Amino acid sequence: MTLAGTATAAEPAPRPSTPSSVETKIIGGEYAQSGPWAARLFSNGRQTCTATIISANWILTAKHCVTGGGLSFRIGSLDQTSGGTMANGAQTVTHASSDLALVRLDRSVSATYAKLGQVYGWGATSLCGSEINCQSQFLKVANVTVTGGCRDAYQGQAICARRGNGITAGGDSGGPMMANGVQVGVASTSDRQTTTAYTNVTAYRSWIQQVAGV
Repeated sequence: MTLAGTATAAEPAPRPSTPSSVETKIIGGEYAQSGPWAARLFSNGRQTCTATIISANWILTAKHCVTGGGLSFRIGSLDQTSGGTMANGAQTVTHASSDLALVRLDRSVSATYAKLGQVYGWGATSLCGSEINCQSQFLKVANVTVTGGCRDAYQGQAICARRGNGITAGGDSGGPMMANGVQVGVASTSDRQTTTAYTNVTAYRSWIQQVAGV
């Protein structure tokens, strides 16, 4: 994805009244054929958000996704129910003024790491009453069009995009916006119909490097 054109990203959830209520998922789009850096985030065993593995020991996701604790991840599988590698979160570091979080894993995981957009996520596939029941078993991807700068759930710097062939929704939060194979955003909020906001990874690149060393 280029900031002037289209990007692929996991769709974020409707823009909430409070950051803690944000959750996103992809409505429309299509099933991903590849995503070796993708990580499904579980909180106390419950499927919640999407994330990426950026090094052997660090996961990048949204801050509003890590408030529940008991974090675990299925890494490197398109199917959130099987395959890949499971690891638990050992330490969580959140950014003070944006919707970003880094989670240190309890062990080293060998994988293809996301480079620091198409959007990716395991979130809801339709506007349904139960967030969990309508989330996708398999990783989905959608194309979106960047419209300019905006703010994320915590008023941090973000990239706004309008719906292309799909849009993020509940469960896609924390998932990546990818541009030309590089992660440029982290899904934060969405109205599930026309507009989504992705925290701008570039704007917080020095913080990520300071915490995770990548």
